[in-house]
Amino acid sequence: PMSIFPLVFGTMKSVAALSLLFSSAAAFAPASQSASSSSALAAAAKPIGDLPPVGFFGEAVWNKLTGDWGSDDTGTFLRAAELKHGRSAMIATVGYAFHKFGWTLDNISPHEYLSVTEGVKFADLAAMTPLEAMKNVPAEGITQMFCAIALVELYELTHKDGKWAMEEGGVAPGLQPGGLTGDLGWNPLNFEVTEELQLKELQNGRAAMVAISAWVFHDAIPGSVPIPLPWK
Repeated sequence: PMSIFPLVFGTMKSVAALSLLFSSAAAFAPASQSASSSSALAAAAKPIGDLPPVGFFGEAVWNKLTGDWGSDDTGTFLRAAELKHGRSAMIATVGYAFHKFGWTLDNISPHEYLSVTEGVKFADLAAMTPLEAMKNVPAEGITQMFCAIALVELYELTHKDGKWAMEEGGVAPGLQPGGLTGDLGWNPLNFEVTEELQLKELQNGRAAMVAISAWVFHDAIPGSVPIPLPWK
């Protein structure tokens, strides 16, 4: 089939990438870290994101994970997981909204088909809900998505500060304690990575995770989300 990348990074995500570039791309750059820490709690328990009125929600569990059961490196990994989920959710919400508002490739692409061999047209997918459209993407397209995501993950596993860091006989940086941070060393606009910028990315990611979950439930289980949405 024709490449699925136009669907993923065009229909659902091309403008998302541009918007996120200006709003949170700098957070991919290595963030400043304190030179020393007295405990796991000081290093990872209350970093960025401890905001009123909720405060640090789940602090008791966090202390267990980063203290009694783990270390500050555990906290680093958990924060990286939150960042990655937030970034994925931000892209997903923009893509979902694009689909719902009809800003899809069947209106802008010179190609009629997503997959000629499978007979899948962009217009056919646009007529479906986002969930139904994903179910109708050919297996080869899903494989391409998986491979694209895997390349990013492998890059983080094998690079540090944007440079190849695999030494002969050594352990990949991403497999070392605290090695996965969510920082890819990618900051094309040379933003100054401040705590305020990191907080904005974190908070937008959290909001996006809630939003995309609600939208998916709304389409999958009619009546499950009794909140008016800006589309039918």
